[in-house]
Amino acid sequence: MGTHILNNYIFKALDAYPYELEKATEAINYALSYNEKDTMALCLKGRIYAETLKDYDKAKIIYTEALAENINAFHIYPHYINVLLWNEDYEEAERFIDFALKVKGSDKVELYHKKALNKIKLAKRFNYDSSNIYDLKESESRIKDKMPKKAKKKKK
Repeated sequence: MGTHILNNYIFKALDAYPYELEKATEAINYALSYNEKDTMALCLKGRIYAETLKDYDKAKIIYTEALAENINAFHIYPHYINVLLWNEDYEEAERFIDFALKVKGSDKVELYHKKALNKIKLAKRFNYDSSNIYDLKESESRIKDKMPKKAKKKKK
């Protein structure tokens, strides 16, 4: 019975995020009250801290907690890598991507995509030639265009 209720709150949070943050946060908190180590609820909580509040350090802590609970929670990997990149923790992102590529069942395509973007960000960081910067931006744009677009949820 508890798992059913937990899942209902997860679905409510997924449905509300990112357009109704108050509802999403409330549903996440209810879900975590049923199971404080639920990786899906922790992932959503981490996304709110990272994507909305821009509190990357707090998001890293939440994602780390979720991955400590279940290292095979593949749905967390891309979000955790994004936080590491946004926080300019490039070496840590590189190590995590290398680790994740060795985990059976992980989404290799998305991980290689993140790895390529990480390398471009690193190159841009150490480059001061404007023509090279233009080339790097073009490469980054091409890489981003090759990934399938996620459908945007329409606001009701």
